[in-house]
Amino acid sequence: MRVAVVGSGPSGVYTAQSLLQQDPEVRVDVLDRLPCPYGLVRYGVAPDHEKIKSLQHTLRTVLEEERVRFLGGVEVGAGGVPVAGLRELYHAVVYCVGAAADRRLGIPGEDLPGSWSATEFVSWYSAHPDAVAEGFLRGVRSAVVVGVGNVAVDVTRILARGSAELSATDMPQAALTALAASRVDTVHMVGRRGPSQARFTTKELRELGSLPETEAVVEASELALDPGAADPSGLPSAQRRNVDVLRDWAARPPGAARRRIRLRFFLRPVELLARDGRVGAVRFERTAADGHGGATGTGRFEEIEAQLVLRSVGYRGVPLEGLPFDPARGTVPHRAGRVLRGVAVAPGEYVAGWIKRGPTGVIGTNRPCAKETVASLLADAPALARREVPADPLPLLRAAGAEPVEWSGWLDIERAEAALGAALGRGGPVKLPDRAALREAVDGAGTDRRHD
Repeated sequence: MRVAVVGSGPSGVYTAQSLLQQDPEVRVDVLDRLPCPYGLVRYGVAPDHEKIKSLQHTLRTVLEEERVRFLGGVEVGAGGVPVAGLRELYHAVVYCVGAAADRRLGIPGEDLPGSWSATEFVSWYSAHPDAVAEGFLRGVRSAVVVGVGNVAVDVTRILARGSAELSATDMPQAALTALAASRVDTVHMVGRRGPSQARFTTKELRELGSLPETEAVVEASELALDPGAADPSGLPSAQRRNVDVLRDWAARPPGAARRRIRLRFFLRPVELLARDGRVGAVRFERTAADGHGGATGTGRFEEIEAQLVLRSVGYRGVPLEGLPFDPARGTVPHRAGRVLRGVAVAPGEYVAGWIKRGPTGVIGTNRPCAKETVASLLADAPALARREVPADPLPLLRAAGAEPVEWSGWLDIERAEAALGAALGRGGPVKLPDRAALREAVDGAGTDRRHD
């Protein structure tokens, strides 16, 4: 049986791995619209989080299996291989395309210059091929990060880190240069609810308090507004640890650090205010705990100066042309991973990961999610395998206009990034900055191999 897995992030690779483990004869093509594998592990994990990024080694062992073939640079849906056309090439297709869109704040001024999603900022410092041009930090002294999850902590930490600490990472050179020249001295990370509802993990939170030349500041008066923070004994252990860290920071006397990270709570953004044609401040409404885990407005307001605003308030899936989509949930309708078209199961079409269940959980959550989908697929396999499909879909993918980057092409990219890091004296690989550079690494190496 031939199966296509669309998406090479953790959910896609775990799906391929589960298929290999349970069916000794299955052959899996892992397709990705980007020429590089690993999805958010490559393009979403902060460059200074080496331990999490090392998950690439685990994903790599699956993609190097004999019965797995990586095909990067293959767009599926609009402008690429149609969903219906892909279905004709394989006995089954599993879509693991994640949740690519950011939730918006829905407030006046959100589209002012200087207002971005956290994902756009992450894509820039991660060299995502679709990243917008640089310019995030120009003229910025004060930044506001809206949100108190781990992504918010990541972008806050990167804004406050020194370039010397980031030089040994794979961060693209343009981002490293811009961060080295940054004049940001204050980063406000703001949540609409209290510290006991914050979604960051304690390990991530503590990192903010250990950055060189940087002071983490918490206002004791805001901790006191949260009943859970005032008496954390009844909180779950994860939230209790967070509150303990925040209370410790609130009790510290002010220091003389070059940079400050200010963690603010019970503030809801209501408007981004313009100064000289771009963001100049954020207007917040003070909120109060409603007794049910939420927050309600108080009618009192304050402004925080900011020339950069990054919203980090969650993700949502986007429709893939040719697949059904539930706009309310931001997911593809399914039953145990089987795609539903109306009320009927679509034979041979499956989903796993965020596009299946929504943007919830951690990387490891994708394992049981993938296993459930694979169990459904293999239960359907006897009927699916009766359908005739091409012996090798690759020539037909090329005929449909795709220019797949196979595993050897990805190895060429790896070698080019290692060479770039060495040339820059960075101590390790440095990511190539854009699609053109990635394609040049593949095509140039291919020419060299033909001349061998």
